[in-house]
Order: sequence, then C-alpha cells, then structure tokens
Amino acid sequence: MRIHPEGWPWVGGALTVAALAYALRRRTTGTLALVAALGAAFFFRDPERYPPSLCSGLVLAPADGKIVTLQQEEEPLWLQTDRAWRIGIFMSVADVHVNRMPVTARVVEIRHEPGRFLPAYQERTLTQNERRLYFLEDQQGRRFLMVQIAGLMARRTVPWVEPGQTLACGQRFGMIRFGSRVELFLPPEARILTAKGQKVRAGETPLALLDEP
Repeated sequence: MRIHPEGWPWVGGALTVAALAYALRRRTTGTLALVAALGAAFFFRDPERYPPSLCSGLVLAPADGKIVTLQQEEEPLWLQTDRAWRIGIFMSVADVHVNRMPVTARVVEIRHEPGRFLPAYQERTLTQNERRLYFLEDQQGRRFLMVQIAGLMARRTVPWVEPGQTLACGQRFGMIRFGSRVELFLPPEARILTAKGQKVRAGETPLALLDEP
C-alpha cells in the first residue's frame, strides 16, 4: 500500500513512540501508538487510479466518497451563471483523502478562505467552513470551480499545485486532512452521469459529460 509522503511524519512519529514505549516495557502505551501508526497509514494511503483513456469530454470525481449534493444553482464567483451544476462529495474517515483533478485544466487561481469547522455533512459548510477554492479553465475556455471544505475533524486543506499549472484529469492536486467534503461546480451544459447517493472514486468515476470525446 502506497502512503503519500504527507503522511510519513504521522506514521513515523507514532512508530517511534511505540518503539520507545515497548523498550520501556510500557506495553499499553506502545500498543496504542502502534494502532495510531496503522490508522495514520490507512488514512494517508494513496492508491494508484486509472482514469479513462479518453477523458477529454468527461468530468471525473475529484474525491472518494458519496454524492450528497446534486443540483443546479447560481455560481456568480467564477462560472457567473445561475444554472451551474453543483456536485458535493462527502468523504468519511474511511475514504481515500487524496484529491484528483476532475478535468484537464489550468489552475487560474487558488484562494483560501478561513471559517468554522462545522460537520461536513451540513449544507452550510460551503459558505461557513474553512475552505480552499480552485479556479480552473480548460483549453476550450470552460470554467470549473472546485472547493475543498474542512470539517469537524478535518482542520486543514492541503494544496499540491500552484496557480498557472496545467494538470491532466485524474492527476493529484491536494488532500484534506482527516475527512470532509469537496464541492464541484460545472457549466450548465454538462450532462450529468451520476446520481445523489452514489459512491465515487477520485480520478476514475465519471460525473458528467461535457462533449463527445
């Protein structure tokens, strides 16, 4: 199992505590630290994903988890339309937390907005919680807005990209430490291929079709 480098300090720190505790014959402490190391390794796991070979017309899931929001609404910030598709994905602590690009696009801007740490399943987290916004634009000039939202336990959104970079669909761009939610806003002409309640996998599950590949 591949562990993302972001997680090695957590895993290594817990293993060090476990080794010292066992050396001092503090078995309970050592066992708890070992369990913590295994939990960290599980959380920071980073399996390979295999996007469709022809994904130029597809929008892929940016996160593992469950579709909890699927509706059309106003998005004046970047798409500037009252009919943008909004797809919300809730990630439990058991899901892979590495986030991936939904489309091949250029990162125009990344914006961090501080906020609260309400439970991520609540709808109001989109405007009230700690979040990081990614303003994306593809080669056809279509705009996409992606939002990493921190939750009750997830206190940090972690970007691995910078403005100006162009990333391929399915490529890793960041993670949210210890769970939470990712929101994706799509152009109104997108043809939705998913449904509320569906379980999805980042970089593999198609969410929408933009045009024929």
